[in-house]
Amino acid sequence: MGERALVLGGGGVTGVAWELGLLAGLADAGLGLGGADVVIGTSAGSVVGAQLTSDTPLETLYQRQLAPPDGEIATVIGKRTVLTMAGSALVSPDVRTARRRIGRMALGADTGPEAERRKVIESRLNSHEWPRERRLLVTAVDAHTGEFTAFHSGSGAPLVDAVAASCAVPGVWPCVTIDGRRWMDGGVRSSANADLAHGFRRVVVLAPMALHSPLMPGPRQQADRLRRDGAHVAVITPDAFARQAIGRNVLDPARRADAARAGREQAPSVAPLVNDVWQGARS
Repeated sequence: MGERALVLGGGGVTGVAWELGLLAGLADAGLGLGGADVVIGTSAGSVVGAQLTSDTPLETLYQRQLAPPDGEIATVIGKRTVLTMAGSALVSPDVRTARRRIGRMALGADTGPEAERRKVIESRLNSHEWPRERRLLVTAVDAHTGEFTAFHSGSGAPLVDAVAASCAVPGVWPCVTIDGRRWMDGGVRSSANADLAHGFRRVVVLAPMALHSPLMPGPRQQADRLRRDGAHVAVITPDAFARQAIGRNVLDPARRADAARAGREQAPSVAPLVNDVWQGARS
């Protein structure tokens, strides 16, 4: 399996920025998490994961988050999406049924052309090929069946499509077609899907949104299970300053630069914990 896993959770445009800022700040402290044996990305985390495992220097990725968001349009997660997800968790007899309910909403929503959204994701990725030297997992949920999957280099799905699927927030962005199936945001199952790191001894989870519900187990709950199975785990979430920088709308590009800076400024305070998990003495 491997020694180290890096889990990158969902959190919108600002989540991408905060994670890259935090990773850059940890690198300043000598903690290069990009060298993980596996990188697991969900939604925003799939964008960061694809960028991190490309050949682009981390500092370059960080600096791009500071650029003015010219041409990018802010959107919001609408009330219909929130109510459908909350209602599905309460009334469905099991999680697969709940996901199918959310999928029906996602498939029926007017979210614009799938091809246009793919172009946006394509423009955000520095490489459009799966990494060869490192293992990257990109999560998504089948909108028709509720089935969960983690795309990887051997899945046959193009990287751009896998990331677009993982970022397909129900009711906000269109579901993504891969091999005739329609896929939506991997965050419908869990905001981080940290349980995919099972079997790794050292796990760091960056979670812009540490959501937890009967439908979506949160990163802290999944981390507790990993610890019970013997793993060393650190879960990092935005501190108070970062939460203020991120704001209430995680899909607002105007907040991106502040979120990135806040992530980098938070890094020194969490570096000792990350170091203990990532580079501590072997047991």
